[in-house]
This record gives sequence, C-alpha cells and structure tokens, in this order.
Amino acid sequence: MIKVNEYYEGTVKSMAVELNDGRFTVGVIEPGDYEFGTDTIEIMTVVCGEIAAMLPGETEFKMYKPFESFRIEKGERFKMKVTAPCSYRCQYI
Repeated sequence: MIKVNEYYEGTVKSMAVELNDGRFTVGVIEPGDYEFGTDTIEIMTVVCGEIAAMLPGETEFKMYKPFESFRIEKGERFKMKVTAPCSYRCQYI
C-alpha cells in the first residue's frame, strides 16, 4: 500500500512503499531550507533538480545533482537547501 507523507506545510511531499527488497520513498521538494532526522540509514538520490545538503559532521553544504546520492546514518540530522523544485528517491536500510 502507498503511504503519502507531507512535511513543512506541504512543501515536501513523498509517497512511500515497501517491497520485498526494502522500503523507499519518492518525493518532490519546493524551494526552501529544511532539516530532517533519520530513524534508519537513508540513501537519498536526486532524481531531477539539485539539493544542497549538509550532512552530520560537515560544516558546509555540498551540491548533489541528478543521479548523485548521499547517505545518512540512523539517528542523525541533516540539512538541505533547495533553490528550485526538485525530486528525489530515498531508500531506507
């Protein structure tokens, strides 16, 4: 079954599904500054657009473009800056 998630007053939306090989979401993000926490390991891949992310332990944002991924460990927080609408896929391990 597909589950719809909405964050930051609807500026971040995703659809989640669980398959035999794991759980993942696909979503869209409107321009803005965001901070998220993780309950599991997450691997986030940009599908279109760009996401600037500051990962745990880092002091600067790094730009991620389509088909580039970043990994966030369980129990961590990370920040994102988005300047134009974009989409992503997030795999949960």
